Amino acid sequence: MARPELSIIIPAYNEAGALGPVLEAIRAQPLPVHELIVVDDGSTDDTGEVAAAYGARVVRHPYNIGNGAAVKSGLRAARGTYVLLMDGDGQHPPSAIPTLLTSRTDYHMVVAARVLASEASWLRLLANRFYSWFASYVAQYRVQDLTSGFRLMRRRDALRFVDMLPNTFSYPTTLTLAFLRSGLAVQYVTVEFGRRTGTSKIHLWEDGTRFLLIISRVATLFAPFRVFLPVSMAFFVTGLGYYAYTFLTAHRFTNMAALLLSTSVVIFMLGLVSEQIAQLRMDRINSAPVAAEDEQS
Repeated sequence: MARPELSIIIPAYNEAGALGPVLEAIRAQPLPVHELIVVDDGSTDDTGEVAAAYGARVVRHPYNIGNGAAVKSGLRAARGTYVLLMDGDGQHPPSAIPTLLTSRTDYHMVVAARVLASEASWLRLLANRFYSWFASYVAQYRVQDLTSGFRLMRRRDALRFVDMLPNTFSYPTTLTLAFLRSGLAVQYVTVEFGRRTGTSKIHLWEDGTRFLLIISRVATLFAPFRVFLPVSMAFFVTGLGYYAYTFLTAHRFTNMAALLLSTSVVIFMLGLVSEQIAQLRMDRINSAPVAAEDEQS
């Protein structure tokens, strides 16, 4: 069978009600030779059957592992030169796929960035803006929408980082920072997202806290010194200020000032070591051989 140019990967969990119209709208788009892959992440409804009825190749998980795990299964099953990740709940408009495809040869990854009107609530808007600002600081590149799962990339590039992706909803964060810190070109295209069908599976406080921990972990994984340095400086400035205060008021150098200054030095040195380890890891990933099947056109 001829290899498709594009693999469209849709992770789905109990999306039987929304998946049909999404797949029908995808089939109506002027796309290159492509395949549809729906990863049924342990759904308890007819998600898999609906996907198969629309001609999609269904990859099934025996139980619900997570959105990120479904994406990883889809990437490993894909055969296309390019892979497009999108949700099956109706938020990601299939009409935007041709727009993303126009930049596929100029950029390593093209991401659909939500307009303000697409945000479900002001709390989620603030959270996404904070996450995007933090990622922009870490990557030293303006990240417009860190959490958008609607993105296009070469499959061979995605497979370089597939084992680093979490099993949860935070895989876009890892992909974005991995691409940017590897020197791969990323483009953002503004797209107005739709309203999802059904109830969101993301819980703002529970998943938001977990996501903050994950983005902190990912940040220290790819650019640890960008995280360690501000913390070290905060301890150093606090220790210096405390020493100045005690020197002026009591004319002595206290144990607390010594502890704060020593802590700043320790954190600084940990940042240096972590930065070297991160660089060695990225060098190993970038120099890894590409499988022969991924070199075929």
